[in-house]
Amino acid sequence: MTTTHRVWTLGADIDTDALAPGPYMKLGIDGIAPHCLEAVRPEFAAAVRPGDVVAAGPNFGIGSSREQAAAALVHLGVRAVIAPSFSGLFFRNAFNLGLLLLTCRDAQRLADGEQVALDLQALAVRAADGSVLPCEPIPGFLLDMVRAGGLMNQLRERLQRERAARGAAA
Repeated sequence: MTTTHRVWTLGADIDTDALAPGPYMKLGIDGIAPHCLEAVRPEFAAAVRPGDVVAAGPNFGIGSSREQAAAALVHLGVRAVIAPSFSGLFFRNAFNLGLLLLTCRDAQRLADGEQVALDLQALAVRAADGSVLPCEPIPGFLLDMVRAGGLMNQLRERLQRERAARGAAA
């Protein structure tokens, strides 16, 4: 399936403090998300729309292991983050929360405000000029997590299926 999304561009080394600023951590995700990326793109949290994507430089999500960094992007409706590399902890937190991360060497070729198409079958990004930016493979179990909206939703769905199967067998 291919879907079209508006791009927000960022540079390299976007850390978890920029995504979920420390002074707001005591507020919960409703209080953190409005401050997401305010030090880098002050307009981001107020102007990002559900389905938008972030294209960034290498080392996205470096810093602390705070899960709220990925949660703030999910809360704001970001569909995916496209970057050449991600912090390992951010990578796992993002997929656990249902945020798609596309590891794409040429992510910084995308322009701010550009409309791109995400092809999850081919694991590629089609830029507005028609060029295709290939992405690294993503294991099926991680794509399943994203489709379910995160690990907890995936586990809930699995439990419901198992309960239904036990009920049908009884």
